[in-house]
Amino acid sequence: MKVYNTLTRQKEEFVPIEEGKVKMYVCGPTVYDFIHIGNARPYVVFDTVRRYLEYKGYEVTYVQNFTDVDDKIINRANKENKTMQEVSSRFIQEAFHDADGLNVKRATMHPRVTDEMDLIIQMVKDLVDKGFAYEDKGTIYFDTKRFPEYGKLSRKNLEDLITGGSERVSIDEAKKNPTDFVLWKPKKEGEPSWQSPWGEGRPGWHIECSVMAKHHLGESIDIHAGGEDLVFPHHENEIAQSEACNGAQFAKYWLHNGFITVDNEKMSKSLGNFFTVRDIAAQFPYEVIRFFILNGHYRSPINFSRDLMQACQNGLERIKNARKELDFYIQNAVNDKMTDEEKTQAVELLKYKEQFEAVMDDDFNTADAISVIYELVRFSNIAVKAGVSKEYAVEIRDMLSHLCGVLGIAEVSEDAISDEETEKIEALIAKRTEAKKAKDFAGADAIRDELAAMGITIKDTRQGVQWFRG
Repeated sequence: MKVYNTLTRQKEEFVPIEEGKVKMYVCGPTVYDFIHIGNARPYVVFDTVRRYLEYKGYEVTYVQNFTDVDDKIINRANKENKTMQEVSSRFIQEAFHDADGLNVKRATMHPRVTDEMDLIIQMVKDLVDKGFAYEDKGTIYFDTKRFPEYGKLSRKNLEDLITGGSERVSIDEAKKNPTDFVLWKPKKEGEPSWQSPWGEGRPGWHIECSVMAKHHLGESIDIHAGGEDLVFPHHENEIAQSEACNGAQFAKYWLHNGFITVDNEKMSKSLGNFFTVRDIAAQFPYEVIRFFILNGHYRSPINFSRDLMQACQNGLERIKNARKELDFYIQNAVNDKMTDEEKTQAVELLKYKEQFEAVMDDDFNTADAISVIYELVRFSNIAVKAGVSKEYAVEIRDMLSHLCGVLGIAEVSEDAISDEETEKIEALIAKRTEAKKAKDFAGADAIRDELAAMGITIKDTRQGVQWFRG
């Protein structure tokens, strides 16, 4: 299995630090609002990476944090006359709601910055004691010139940054170097704070993830992941402070997903094209959002538009309908056992699994993996029309479910229908069948419309009338 490592700018064979185990850290959201479609991409992408690693037999310890202390959270809390904790706790629950809708598995741990404050203060102190950080009036800065490898992830030259400046390097006369960054800052009026050796204050953004990764996964981890906007300065700074403090490689593989544009423009509130996941879920099911995200390779930019979402919804329905057809066919199949010819053909099913694994082994190419699933759907539809045995149909369904499950897509879960409602539906279907036999097509159509009003879709097949909700 090969993964593209941002650190080396090439695909590398994936070899974890400890055989059979993977330690993975993914930067989570700052919880001051609902997560947007840009946040959803790393949620879905790295959940799928985790699922595939587990599919391959690895024991994955997956950590995704919540940043619950930040200027934006404080500003919202002040605006709403609430505490920072009230705001962050609310939007953590909202983030879980959206993640659950996107079929994102809960992480092994979801640490919060405010629960890690003692360890954050200790790491800052260690960096000061080791000469990698310095104080100026209660602010602690990391001295980037003391870390010769600074810039190795982003490939930014330290001298160029110092000479030319950068929109992502803040100007501060207290710094020794323009690229130095804040580890700890003093308290401001009206803001939450914690007691430290340098007075009351709170941590800088970058130190938080270094501490949470070390606390829950150890000094060296296998995979650190997030959006490509985090490469510099966030992940660059994480490497510098973690490796300076711990004296060990921080992360072996760095994975970054590409941006999402909206109608081919950068997402921006000022442009009016900023969409939360909740906004989109009001128009398209969560499962379609996940499917849309996985339809592009995770490192490539993808464009969000209503037309593309509709196309993804249609594609997902095609897969789900194939699964429903199989379920119905299996319930009503005449022949139970596979013929010798079918046993020979069943070997072909393995080629779909092999193709699926080949593209996923090549840097988690979910777009091509979905193409393999489409081919399997086509194979399935032909088999059902040909009237294969029940045993063979089960083999096909199991393979389809197996591959979809790895991606977390097209899981058929009908709403529970009561026995009383089922009896009513089946009575109406029987009545429609009699109407068709009597050539009362208007009556049959009226019953179909009645069922549709109940949310029931029916389909005439050689095995009888198939019905399902939706």
